[in-house]
Amino acid sequence: MKRRERLTEAQREEMQAAVLRVIELVGDDPKRDGLKKTPKRVAEAWEFLTKGYGQDPKQVLNSALFESDSDDMVIVKDIDFYSMCEHHMLPFFGKVHIAYLPAGKIIGLSKLPRLVEVFARRLQVQEQMTTEIAKSVHELLEARGVGVVVEAQHLCMMMRGVEKQNSYALTSAMLGRFRTDGRTRGEFLDLIRHGRISV
Repeated sequence: MKRRERLTEAQREEMQAAVLRVIELVGDDPKRDGLKKTPKRVAEAWEFLTKGYGQDPKQVLNSALFESDSDDMVIVKDIDFYSMCEHHMLPFFGKVHIAYLPAGKIIGLSKLPRLVEVFARRLQVQEQMTTEIAKSVHELLEARGVGVVVEAQHLCMMMRGVEKQNSYALTSAMLGRFRTDGRTRGEFLDLIRHGRISV
């Protein structure tokens, strides 16, 4: 996928014109007070919501890789995310849980949520996003195994179509030891299900 730099002013204006036309097509007046600045706001919002196209996962992770003798499972759970589905361009949102087994390298814990943002801030499907996160962690850390679980609600199911308000989608990607060793996979799933820290 070709990386996208920030939009040019001409591209922003083109996007604003497209939003204005959508407003007209749905039957409203883009010149009325409440909608006058909507095309500009929408263009700015979409530039932010798709900023992942201009980000490189390698740059996010490589800046915080550290040598380590640790070989115990590392988990960062309950990472909030918001994304836009590529089918209806409506939001889906939820939590990502990531675990890996180090093989000489660990990563700064704050970088995993940043990696989630890289892939979430694109037009996505949940299944693809789950796999992309897992593959990036696995390849860049050269980990012995990686597990990623994503749970999300989709507005394309809640606002339209079947209109089911309480349903959510659960996806997982297991690589290396997490795929081949049932005990490792089971420990990860048990910890994200029940592991809580009392403060």
